[in-house]
Amino acid sequence: MDLIDRLNADLKEAMRGGDQARKLALRAVKTAIRQAEVAGEEARALSDQEILAIIIKEAKQRREAIAEFEKGGRPDLVQQEQAELAVLESYLPKQLTREEIAERARRVIAEVGASGPQQMGLVMRPLMEELRGLADGKLVNQVVQELLRRTS
Repeated sequence: MDLIDRLNADLKEAMRGGDQARKLALRAVKTAIRQAEVAGEEARALSDQEILAIIIKEAKQRREAIAEFEKGGRPDLVQQEQAELAVLESYLPKQLTREEIAERARRVIAEVGASGPQQMGLVMRPLMEELRGLADGKLVNQVVQELLRRTS
């Protein structure tokens, strides 16, 4: 089953079951997919990888919204965003742990010969290419910064 077929089936199920958080999250993803399909010169169907990238983007938006709502003292909206985030994360591949990210980062640092924080970009480009969809970019950035500080 394609990812888009799974999203459609899950949206129908959420609508029948009255699962509001699931319904809102899936509708947001479907809207973003539709916008991406019609963007550009001519409309086209998206691949599963492109759809996965949209889901990752939507999940990132939820994480940012949660942080802002926590700052603003809005626990009701935090709870709603967390529920939607949980739905989106169910479509993402299993996220790597901090230790797994550090292990891969050490390997890339050794491969490129980075010796300090000033070479962060040299490490991040290939590492993020490898970890796309498997780890949050902010966490990867933090891990790489820590490792590069230790090596300098």
